[in-house]
Amino acid sequence: MRCPEHKPRIVISGTYCTGKTSLSLALSLATRIPTTHAPTMREILPGLFPGTSLKDCSYAQLLRLGMERFERRLHAEAGLSTGFISDGCPLQEWLYGSTRLITGAYPDENNWTMLWKKLKNYRQYQDFELLLAGFEKMAKTYAKNSYDIFFHLPVEFPFVEDGHRPTSERFRRVSEERLLACYYELEISPVIISGTIHERLAHILNHLNLEPLISLDQAIQYGIELKKQNFDRISLE
Repeated sequence: MRCPEHKPRIVISGTYCTGKTSLSLALSLATRIPTTHAPTMREILPGLFPGTSLKDCSYAQLLRLGMERFERRLHAEAGLSTGFISDGCPLQEWLYGSTRLITGAYPDENNWTMLWKKLKNYRQYQDFELLLAGFEKMAKTYAKNSYDIFFHLPVEFPFVEDGHRPTSERFRRVSEERLLACYYELEISPVIISGTIHERLAHILNHLNLEPLISLDQAIQYGIELKKQNFDRISLE
């Protein structure tokens, strides 16, 4: 098997804590196809809204953060004309914001606190819903037209409540269901990739008809080290 001249535009899809970043890095190292990562809200927040915690952000600020992620992803991918591996896609930017309206922004929120928050900021909430609908249309249009293949990682691993992901198992399950429904609506047929990271990597390479340039064990190990250096040290949201 050989690496094709035209490298595909690949999405590693999935919700929180499904292994997207680790697999994206390992696949990139194994194939030398560059990978792109949208910065997280906690990375963007200090530059846009200094001194504000994510939990204290208004609806308008949350939307602004999501759209900033979307814009940075677009810029990163626009510069890679020969193909790339995208850690997630703009559907995630939209889903992570919109799902929080269903489950709450943080695990300690419940239906009553969410209702109070909505009533307290009713006008702002209405504006947010309208803007979110526009954002949804942009994200879906870009996802439909900008990628060649989607590899979806289902929820298989236990949710890690380490503070690194300020969400809950309920958020993860709801966003998973909504993401798959979104693919169905857009007539996108993702390839479901299950198993260990080694099994997932082998499955993707076989599907793409690509021979790894280094061993799978090396790609995974180097990917884990890169993730620790570049992603796991990010401060909490």
